[in-house]
Amino acid sequence: MAVSGEHADVLRDVAFGLDRGSIGVLVGPSGCGKTTMLRIIAGLDSDYEGTVVRPAAGRLGVVFQEPRLLPWRTVEDNVRLVAPEADPAKLTTLFKVLELAHHRSHYPGELSLGLARRVALARALAVVPDILLLDEPFVSLDDALAARLRDELVTLVDNRTLTTLMVTHDIDEAVRLADRVFLLSARPTRILVEVPVLIPRAARTEADIASIKAEIGRQLSAAASAKKL
Repeated sequence: MAVSGEHADVLRDVAFGLDRGSIGVLVGPSGCGKTTMLRIIAGLDSDYEGTVVRPAAGRLGVVFQEPRLLPWRTVEDNVRLVAPEADPAKLTTLFKVLELAHHRSHYPGELSLGLARRVALARALAVVPDILLLDEPFVSLDDALAARLRDELVTLVDNRTLTTLMVTHDIDEAVRLADRVFLLSARPTRILVEVPVLIPRAARTEADIASIKAEIGRQLSAAASAKKL
């Protein structure tokens, strides 16, 4: 990859796959290349060496760090722009689940950041994607709102056969959402540890989450020790 006119290794020897219908979460330090990886998978960045394999006919939905809504279009128009043939009843259900039913005619400038992030998620889901890519969709939100949006996302994902890959810097968030957690190194980024989360999301207790986080900490410590040898 070229950075400021010079070649730079942002990602190195990164290889992983996701089962259909599962949620994978990438966790790593700021600036390590998480967003770059999502852009490559989405086909938005071609300046790399390697191979990305996606289902040939799979539709893709992407939620960026910023909502990126068109300010001169209403909430509904922003969503329908990417899904002009969306079934009206299904769109109504989607707005209801994301608590946007009363904001369909509002403009982005009238929305809070939390509402704008919901619209971005609605836009990605309106195309009925087979693959959903999420780039820190809950960053900068307060804990209570982020928790609500996580629950709403899980409801939507679990009701569809939707393969999801999310980027976050928050291990707690990753453990609550993921079927598999991929812990990334600093640049050049590689996968330090891959942790399967075998307990179903709906059955995970706070004790389970604490235990999984502790196991991740142990594996990270072991990986760091091995690197020093």
